[in-house]
Amino acid sequence: MSDSQQFPVAAHALAYLAHKGAYGPDRAVSSTLLAASMPTNPVVVRRVTSQLARAGLIATRPGAGGGAWLLKPAAEIGLDEVLRAIDGCANLGRPPPGARGCPVGEKIPRQIVKALTAADAAAAERLSRISVADLLIDDA
Repeated sequence: MSDSQQFPVAAHALAYLAHKGAYGPDRAVSSTLLAASMPTNPVVVRRVTSQLARAGLIATRPGAGGGAWLLKPAAEIGLDEVLRAIDGCANLGRPPPGARGCPVGEKIPRQIVKALTAADAAAAERLSRISVADLLIDDA
């Protein structure tokens, strides 16, 4: 899975867990079921759910009876938290080291890092106003 797909997969997984009422181990949703909802491979889902678990947004249990569940209400999980869980806008790439002595190459890496930092801050600010619960609202 490309890094650029991590955020949509993470947001989808969290919304699906909320939809299923998965708020405890007794309501855990398997990676196979999560993957079928997207549709993608369960391995992709497990990679992303491990990041979400490290961020404290979900808990997981491995094995045949395992799965994932939310650790707090979907309305309390901002999409900015989801973005941070998957390492923010770092998935937009990192600049190559630039050629020494080149007036462009020496400056570009620093300028790209500044641009990515600004993009990350702007995205986090806007996403902080949207919760996982908001993703489940049918506004068609």
